Amino acid sequence: MRAGQGIIAISITLLMLGVVMVNSAGMQISEEPLSLWDMLSSRPAILAFLSIVAMFIGSRFPLHILEKRPLGIPLLYWIVPISILLLLLVYVPGVGKEVNYSRRWVDFGGINFQPSEVAKWMMVAVLAWWCSQNFTSLQKYWRGFIPPILGIGAIAAIIAVEDLGTAVLIFVTACFILLAAGSKLWHFATFVPVALGGFYLAVYQVDYRMARLQTYLDPFNAPEKARYHILQSMSTISEGGLAGLGLGNGIHKFGYLPEDTTDFIFAVICEELGVFGAFAVASLYIGLVILGVLVIKKAANSFYQLLALGIIVTIGLQASINVLVVTALVPTKGIALPLLSNGGTGWLLTAFCIGLIDAIDRRAHASSTVHNAATSTATT
Repeated sequence: MRAGQGIIAISITLLMLGVVMVNSAGMQISEEPLSLWDMLSSRPAILAFLSIVAMFIGSRFPLHILEKRPLGIPLLYWIVPISILLLLLVYVPGVGKEVNYSRRWVDFGGINFQPSEVAKWMMVAVLAWWCSQNFTSLQKYWRGFIPPILGIGAIAAIIAVEDLGTAVLIFVTACFILLAAGSKLWHFATFVPVALGGFYLAVYQVDYRMARLQTYLDPFNAPEKARYHILQSMSTISEGGLAGLGLGNGIHKFGYLPEDTTDFIFAVICEELGVFGAFAVASLYIGLVILGVLVIKKAANSFYQLLALGIIVTIGLQASINVLVVTALVPTKGIALPLLSNGGTGWLLTAFCIGLIDAIDRRAHASSTVHNAATSTATT
């Protein structure tokens, strides 16, 4: 089995577990029990099926299209203004949609999606392409480091107004790609004052974010207010013990644990499946990252290597941040658990990008097979 096929298998496993856990977390008290048909015909099940289709499309995607240059401009560069336009649409009356006091969604005739999710994956591809075309200048501060870091920083700043967690994820992933492509550590060190200034504006000047920080520092002060989320999460996790209460038998999802199908679904997993279930989920993500590293090592060129790196880092970081938030190890942020938390845009785009990793691995495997065959023929 190729590493890319292993990643596909792990991703489908996460999606199937996501369908089960989202349905369990969203369970309501009723005279009619949740049946298998209810689960198979539910919105999460339909989205999981569509995500698998998106994964298949990604795995068969002709990667050379990404290297095209319409009108002499790299195709991926056309994505940047599209991403910015989508991000600004959340503020357009009648198009932008407010959910939980944040404008993160756009609505086109009943079709809702998060522009920040689109921008997150688009920026990975754009930055990977830029770095692969500018390897010789990346070690230079002004010519190689400043242009991409300012571009990504500007887009992250737009997203941070409504979604700080995704903005931080995008920026940190960009730093990983730049570092892997040849930028030096001291380049990033020069931006520490800028980062501190951004943190001050994004957190200390925004009341609800400041409340989250105070919650993290002292979760037991006024537990009925801002501290409610994290205390309920810790209570949910502790209830599960080693083996859990059993699938569907969780208690806190019945009106106690907020965002139980999205940001805090890992707490429900801990309560119902216990430490063993939580360890199994963590192992799936770790396995995905390890197999991703194998794909990166064998990728055919630098663009594919950096693209695969960006996808793997994004998924790994997002999963890590979510688990750290749910377990109260970092301040609360609205970051979903990839392929597990209930979602539409996130599931579909993440699945497609995972398919791209398999496409990269497939191409590398084909090239290796041809090379080995040629070598064998020449030896003979």
